[in-house]
Amino acid sequence: MARASGPPPLHRRTVLLDGGLSNQLLAQGCDLSGALWTGRVLAGAPGEVAAAHTAYLRAGAEVLITASYQVTDPALVRRSVDLAAGAAAAADRPVWVAGSVGPYGAVLADGSEYRGRYGLTEAELADFHRPRIEALAAAGADLLAVETVPDTDEARALLRVLADCPVPAWLSYTVEGGRTRAGQPLDEAFGLVAGVPGVVAVGVNCCDPREVGPAVRAAAAAAGKPVVAYPNDGSEWDAAAGVWRAPSRAVPWDAGQWQRDGARLIGGCCRVGPDRIAALATTLAGPEPGTE
Repeated sequence: MARASGPPPLHRRTVLLDGGLSNQLLAQGCDLSGALWTGRVLAGAPGEVAAAHTAYLRAGAEVLITASYQVTDPALVRRSVDLAAGAAAAADRPVWVAGSVGPYGAVLADGSEYRGRYGLTEAELADFHRPRIEALAAAGADLLAVETVPDTDEARALLRVLADCPVPAWLSYTVEGGRTRAGQPLDEAFGLVAGVPGVVAVGVNCCDPREVGPAVRAAAAAAGKPVVAYPNDGSEWDAAAGVWRAPSRAVPWDAGQWQRDGARLIGGCCRVGPDRIAALATTLAGPEPGTE
């Protein structure tokens, strides 16, 4: 079975995403220090990125998200797609490649993606995002993972660029306390994509799993589209110290309920590894909601 073609069939079934690239690279012994983060491995040890993709494929992932989250160099952007596509082509089932488009705050490497409100205009943000989106589309990504968006200002800028992009995309916010990280209401944030044909799903990522249920319901109601959900493991990022703070006790995942509420792209973000993705594959393997 070669790499899949076209966007995932979200109108027919739930599609399983991969997990966190950074934690898997760390598990493989890679050095992620410095502002480039996973881009450092993409530049210096691309075989490790390919191995991380393969680990998630073996766990059951059907979508591989590229290592371009905070990469702007066109050659590295293309490499990130080539590595994911190479892994996907070796799978025994259809696998899609999603080109990661991280927020502007990611390149600042100071946790700004968890605050938003960068002080840039919508036009300036659009100008920043356009070259990478165009590079991912030219490199052959099947769809774009426009992810960890902290506020509606940046979402509007991204939608401006996506309007001219031939590749479909999902848009996912990082949220806290039932609002965007910048404090905007979720119905407002999700409603921006209602009626936007190039956006095939909307939802959340890089957030506490306990935020996902209400967000999935809000996204389905506000946008009328399939929902994407891939939270962290419940840890919190300490930007000043550059470390994750683990929760004091296990954080429940209710992926079956997310699915029933409209999530059609489900996976994991930071600190969610192949074991969790394999467990999700089992959880999501039953009859689709409404088909029992």
